[in-house]
Amino acid sequence: MKKLDKIDLNILAELFADSSITNKELSKKVDVAASTCLERVKRLQSSGVIKSFSLELDFKTIGGNIEAMTSVRLGKHSQNAIQTFRDELVACPEVLSVFHMGGTNDFLLHITVKDTSHLRDFVFRSITSRDEVVHIETALIYEQTNSQTLPSF
Repeated sequence: MKKLDKIDLNILAELFADSSITNKELSKKVDVAASTCLERVKRLQSSGVIKSFSLELDFKTIGGNIEAMTSVRLGKHSQNAIQTFRDELVACPEVLSVFHMGGTNDFLLHITVKDTSHLRDFVFRSITSRDEVVHIETALIYEQTNSQTLPSF
């Protein structure tokens, strides 16, 4: 991957703020021809700088009335235990994101459920029933706000 120039960074900043922008609108905002803009976006994708485009949902509108962050500590830390836990949890329909972390806890799960009974059942069925889990803690999310500003390094 060649070094990103100012145009690439401007493209990334605009897409980070609104990934649904059309190529025509994007090319105007970054002041390059539409064909050049599309070529650059495709290069950023093929090189792995842009991993994917995503959709942000209001989970309440589709039945996810509660969102929570659940931290999980494992008693076993083999590569296989970590990968198995991650792969099995990310496959659960309640799980939005799985973060494998360093520190006191090994994982942070972003989950959404329809109600407190669903939350309790999910935690018992999918987390605390696992032999390798030694501690969990769940915190409810009242509100989430995502930055639309591309970090600068």
